[in-house]
Parts: sequence; structure tokens; C-alpha cells
Amino acid sequence: MPPPTRCHGGRVNGRNEDVQSSYIVHVAPGHAPRSKSRLRLLADAYPSFLRDSLPTRMLQQPKPRVFYSYAHAATGFAARLTRRQAKHLASLPSMLAVVPDGDLRLQTTRTPEFLRLSESSGLLRASRGALRTVIGVIDSGVYPAKHSRPPRGLDFDDVAYLEPSDKVGGRPPKGTMSGLASTPRIGRPSRRSQACRPRRTRSAAAACRRRRSMLPSTATESSWGRSSSTKGTRLINLGRQLHEREKSPLDTNRHGTHTASTAAGSAVEDASFFNYGKGRAVGVAPSARIAVYKACWTETGCKESDVLSAFDEAIVDKVNVMSISIGVGEVPRAPEFHNDTIAKAAFNAIRKGIIVSAAAGNEGPGDSTLQNVAPWLLSVGTSTIDSRFLANVVLSNGQTVTGVSLYSGAPLSASQIPLVDGGSCRDGKLDASTVAWKIVLCGPSDYPGHTWKGDVVRRAGGVGAIIGGTLKYGRDILPAHHIIPATHTWPRNKDPPPRRLSSKVPSTAKRRLLRLVCHPSRAAAPNIRAAGILKPDVIALGESILAAWTGEESPTGLDEDTRRQQFNIIYGTSMACPHVSGIVAMLREAQPTWSAAAIKSALMTTTYNVDNAGDIIKDATIGKASTPFARGAGHVDPNRALDPGLVYDVRNSEYISFLCSLGYTAEQIALFTRDGSVTDCSTSTSKADVTDLNYPAFSVAFKSDNDKVTQRRRLTNVSKDSTTTYTASVTSPDGVRVTVNPPRLHFMRGPRNKRYEVAFEAHGEEVKDKYTFGSITWSDGTNTVTSPITITWLDGDEDVTAAI
Repeated sequence: MPPPTRCHGGRVNGRNEDVQSSYIVHVAPGHAPRSKSRLRLLADAYPSFLRDSLPTRMLQQPKPRVFYSYAHAATGFAARLTRRQAKHLASLPSMLAVVPDGDLRLQTTRTPEFLRLSESSGLLRASRGALRTVIGVIDSGVYPAKHSRPPRGLDFDDVAYLEPSDKVGGRPPKGTMSGLASTPRIGRPSRRSQACRPRRTRSAAAACRRRRSMLPSTATESSWGRSSSTKGTRLINLGRQLHEREKSPLDTNRHGTHTASTAAGSAVEDASFFNYGKGRAVGVAPSARIAVYKACWTETGCKESDVLSAFDEAIVDKVNVMSISIGVGEVPRAPEFHNDTIAKAAFNAIRKGIIVSAAAGNEGPGDSTLQNVAPWLLSVGTSTIDSRFLANVVLSNGQTVTGVSLYSGAPLSASQIPLVDGGSCRDGKLDASTVAWKIVLCGPSDYPGHTWKGDVVRRAGGVGAIIGGTLKYGRDILPAHHIIPATHTWPRNKDPPPRRLSSKVPSTAKRRLLRLVCHPSRAAAPNIRAAGILKPDVIALGESILAAWTGEESPTGLDEDTRRQQFNIIYGTSMACPHVSGIVAMLREAQPTWSAAAIKSALMTTTYNVDNAGDIIKDATIGKASTPFARGAGHVDPNRALDPGLVYDVRNSEYISFLCSLGYTAEQIALFTRDGSVTDCSTSTSKADVTDLNYPAFSVAFKSDNDKVTQRRRLTNVSKDSTTTYTASVTSPDGVRVTVNPPRLHFMRGPRNKRYEVAFEAHGEEVKDKYTFGSITWSDGTNTVTSPITITWLDGDEDVTAAI
């Protein structure tokens, strides 16, 4: 058999074949160097391995250079190579794939209360706030706030460097708490895992970035990075040197601090963003520990080689949960799994028992714009919380137009102020003589922030701005941190002249409905990479989330904005993901024997899909009821997930069969297995259909009005009651007859697994919609286990993926 070719073109600097670029090289396990002391010796072994793999003529200038070695999230290395060198490596049987180093992108006072988390009952009490659990966060680092209390004898302005141990797990010392969120009683992790802490007044990043660092404390204000993976970023960023602070675990971007402090940490009283959202801020898992792996930067984003290195470190550190609010760069659709760095790395984390929670991306609301859609990932979409920050516009005719804002300065006067049309309010397009001392009406943009528009108006002499929402996001409007009086309203063609902006002080109004925010990605169609797997899995709070903030950046990121806050309010699936990560950490603590798939199943089958008015949760982009393509199984309900009754568990071997069913080759599957085995997809055990993966949801495609499809599932009883009977009830999608066999599952002492089949049969009625939806619910009178059903109606010979 000829050697496989896995060198993917593109992403090289110029057309010269002798110009170097960064590549990730996946080595066949049987050919990889062996090392008992893991990465340290592998770092020495792979340069020799690379030299031995290239002919002498290719070892001249520019010389190939290894900058990462991988042993856990992948087998192989990252290196600077010319295109010619990469092609030669790809031709060798010892290499599984040679892939260009791609780009990835980064994607709470009320939220614990909204999730009904209580110290006196439910999941929070049962897990003790995830006291022994470590959440690994791959992001832009973390920032320690000054007012929290450091360990005795240490000061945040001149912190010593402490040598770590090899592990980050274990119980914190008696009388301490650990995690990342608020006023800390700082406790050091056991097994002598101590922190590599970047000094804030003197740069000592060189020492820090080469040592492992563990987050020893709780609190949004006092969190520390585990490690910093900068090599991929530095190598592709040849025209600019990273600042020493950027090389350290210190968060200069702001994203990582916010996500980490959302996932975990004890309480801070009177937290707010300039009095917006003021209250008691606490992480979802208040006692969990955080290990932050810095792999993303403000200007350069996230390189795949850096993210893969962070996964490798986290697996070695034996974290319990991984939270990753990162997705594909400029590509709006998820890559195929064998080309997806996050999917491959997460697969190996799952095999080690680590649960990986991932943001579903913010590329929507177009069809199939979801990211992180592999079935072993816990993919999280976004929902809103029941409050918003109003800044209404009072028109000259007395009418009030709803707006939202996070402006924190002095209000405009009560006198009438003229309104002028600023068009798109692009920089340099406003006439100062026209807009001076006026309120400027700015048209909508492609991104919901629009903070820069207020700054353009300010620099042109305007005193305020009314900014239209984003057209493609429908009627959902999101607040921004403006530095002049400005508000966001729904997109409109024209309005009567406004008299003033009414928000003299920050105000919060309760929402009547829970709805989906529009800015995350949404499926609106079957999974682009596996039509039989519904994504996202769940939705969680992600809009207007208050959490910790970096002292290195202003709320707006504008050069003119000199404000620094310890908390900030932002939105996106990046904020929803750590909410679920915190819930998962508590489930891991409370149910330590459950697998990653079982925990995901518990979350999916116990969700809810109605708002607090009793209606189906709305999709804000269209203003109508959402579908499972937008909300997945539904909104997470942490306390119900503690005791789901039954779970859909998945063995690692079943994921391999799933990859076979997608038509993956043995070489592509070897990128996941990494054990030297050769998967034979022609065997009977590997012939399962994609839709037969034991997933807590059903996705079916019909090509005619008389099609019939059968899917198979396996349920495991995880309740304390080992003797019970569950009965199935069905809400059938339009045009479909659904039959469950057997309709009852009797669990007795002994085996706790039961299998069943579901037959989906089109019964000949004309269906106008391309997609119809339903559900299957198992109940024993105490527990209910619900799975959504999605039906895709194809036209003739149309393929499912072609219909997307």
C-alpha cells in the first residue's frame, strides 16, 4: 500500500518553497520516539527524529526546527518547515498527517440564582461546590486583581516563583477553599502544586513561562495561570515581538479572566460594572480549582499548535474538566473531525476521563454555522438571563423606544437635542460641522458591539448616539460599553427626532421571557459534519454576563478608553461554555463514577424548553419559537441533572465505529486512536450507522413520504432505585409515525442496561416544512428522560449534507 499523503496546502508565507511556515506533524505511534520521562526528553528526541526523516539536502538553510512535542493530546510535534520539507515528511509511512498550523479564535451576579443553585440543596450541596475538582481553562490567560488577599508572606506586586509538582489534583488544605472567583481564602493545592506567578511590576515572564504553574486560589480577583504556550504564536508573528507580559500567563486580552471566573470561585459582594448588575458575584462551581492554560493573544488569536500544547499539558496535569471557548478562525463552518485540532485533542482527553465543554461559536445565525460539533464534545449554545440594561430613547412626540446600553458617565441634559443621520458612522465619514453637539443616528453593522461607532461620534463632536441593532441578528439588541451617552435599538428605517436619552442611572428591568440570543451560531439544519448527531447539545446563560476582568484592558478595548474595572459584562457562547463547565465540575464531584458521556447525557435529558411564561423558548433572530437546531436538547437544569434516572453512555470503541460510519480511513482514525492499532472498518462491529451512536437525541432524514428508519439506543439506570419500570411516551413530528420497541423498560437487580429501538416511518401526509420536530420521553413516575427528535425532509435524491 502506498504511503498516505496528508500534507494540506495553504497558509505559507509567499510562494517560495524554501520559505518556512509552522506545521503540526502527526507521527504514527509505532515510529514515534519513546520516552519514560515524557515531554522533556521528547523535546530532545523529536529534533533528531526530524533530522533523520529528511534527506541531507533538505537540512540546509533554512533548517527545520521543532518547537513543540506532543505525547498526550496527539503523537507528534510542531515545527518550522518549508513546503518542500513538509511534502517530503507527508510522503513517509511514519507520518499520519502533516498539517499547516491553522488559526483558531476566542469565541455573574444573577446566573447561579437563575440556575437555581443553592448551598442548602441540590447539586451545589451534593458536590460541595466541586471541592476536589480541577477545571482546566484554555484561553488567553488570567489576571489577578489587587484587592484580594494573597497567601501569607506574598504580595501581588512582587510575587515569588514556586516550583510545581507533577499533578494538580487532590484535596485543598483544611480550612481553605479553592477555585477562582471572589474574595478568596487562598488555599494551596495538595501534592505541592504551587503557582508560577507573573510579577505585575517587574517582568519575569521568561522564568514563568518555562515552569508549570497551578492556580492555587479562589476568586475572580486572585487567579493564576497554569502555563503559557507562546511558541506557535511567536513563530508566525515574525514581524512583531511579543511583550514579556504577553508571554506570561497574565491575561492581556481579557477573555480568559472572564471565562475562568464564570466557571468557578467563591463570592464577591457588591460586584458590578459601574453599578450595572450589582450584587453578589460567584462562580458556578464556587469551590473548584482552576488551571488556566494561556494559548491565545489579543492581536494574533490562537494558533492550533499552541492550543494542542495546552491540551497536552492539561492531560498530563490530570484536570477533571476542560473548558474551551475557542473555535475555528475565519471559516464559518466546522472542519471535518480529522482536520479539527480541538476535536482530535478532546478525543484523547475524553479517553483519559476528562470532560470537555466547548463553545458552539458566534458565527450565526446562518445555517450550519455551529463549531465544535464532534459527538464526544459537550457543545454549548447561548441563552439569555432574565434581566437587561435599559437606556431608552424618549422621542419628541412622547413615544419611548426601547434601548440598551452600558454607558456609565453623566447623562445628557433634559433639553431637546437635535438628531442627525450619520449613516454607517464609519471613521472619517462624519462631518464635524454637521454632528457637533447633536445626537447621531448610526446604522446597523455586522457585529453587535458597535462600541467604535460611539467613539467615532465622540471624535466628530457629537454628544450622543443611537445605534441600530445588527440586521442579521434580527430583533435582539445587545448593550455596549460606550464612552459617550449611546444606546442600541432595533434596526429601523427612520424614527421621529428623539428628545433625550432617558438613562440617568444604570437600570435593570426583569424580562418576562427567556429567549435565545441571536449572536451565537445555530444549526438551523442538521450537523454539517455528522447529520445524525444533533448540535448544540445544550444552551446556557451567555448574554450580559458579569464576571472578572483583566486590569490590562479597558472595557471597550479602545485606545481612548482609560477605564479599568475588576468586573465586566460581555456576551457570547464563550460565556455560556464556562457556565456548563462549572456545572460539569460539580456533577463530576457528586457522581465520580459517571463517564463523560453519562454526564453529558444527564445534562441533555433533564433540560427544559419553556420560558417563565410557559411558552417555547424563543429564537431571538426570528422572534419565533426555537427548534432543537438552535437550542439543542434545551436549557441546562443543574439540579435535575444530579439525578437523571437513566443515561445514554458511550464507550470509546463506539466513537471509533462512528468514525468508520462517516467513511474515515484507517490512517485518519489513527489520528484519534494513537495506540498503533489499525482500525478495520469492514468488520461487522464497525458497520454501525452514524445515527446508531448511543446519543441522547435522534436525527432522521427522509427521502420520500414512505421511508422508514430504525435507530437503536441503550439506557443505563444510574438511580438509587435499582428496581423500576420506565414507560415511553412520544411527541411525534409532523408527518411521522414513531414506534418505540419495547415501550417499557423493566430494570431489576443485576444488569442496569436496557436496549430499545425506535422506528420512524413517514405516513404519506404532505409536509410543508423542510424540518419537523418531536421528542421521546421515558418516565418511571419520578424521573423523566427526554430526547429531542429532528426530521429532515429531503427532495428526491438530495443528500443530507447537500441540503444544509
